[in-house]
Amino acid sequence: MEINEVKELLNQFNDSNLTEFDLREGSFELYMNKNQTNRQTVAPVQTEQSVESTPAAPAVQTAPTSNSETVSVVETKAEGQVITSPIVGIVYLQPSPEQDAYKSVGDTVKQGETVCIIEAMKLLNEITSDFDGTITEILVENEDVVEYGQPLFRIS
Repeated sequence: MEINEVKELLNQFNDSNLTEFDLREGSFELYMNKNQTNRQTVAPVQTEQSVESTPAAPAVQTAPTSNSETVSVVETKAEGQVITSPIVGIVYLQPSPEQDAYKSVGDTVKQGETVCIIEAMKLLNEITSDFDGTITEILVENEDVVEYGQPLFRIS
C-alpha cells in the first residue's frame, strides 16, 4: 500500500463516525483507533510505528499517546489471559441498571461463568469466561460499543 493511500485512509477515518479501523492486506496491517482504550495486540504497535515514522503523515500526530499506551499494555499482557468479544455490539457489565455488575476488579471467576452481556441486533448474548482466575482489569465501560475480538477483561 502506498503512503498516499494510507494518508487518504487516515483522512477518511478522521472524518468518519468510525471509532476503530483495522485493515489487513497481505503482510500489511493498519490499525486506527479513536477510543479511550486500545486493542491490545502486538501487530497494531508495529503498524503504527511504521506509519508514524513516515515524515509526510501529519494525521498520525495523535498516535504517539495511544502508541505509548498500547506499548505499556502489551508489556503487561503476559500477566494474564484476556476475554475478548466474540461479536460486535453493546456491552452491559450488569444484568440490569438496578443490579450490581456481574464482576468487578478483584473478583474471582470460574470457567463458564457469565462476566457480561453483549447486545447485538436486539439479542442479548451472555459472555462467559474461558478461564479460572481473578479479574485484574476491566477493559471496557458499561454500554460501550465493542468490536469483534476487542478485549473485555483481563484475568490472572
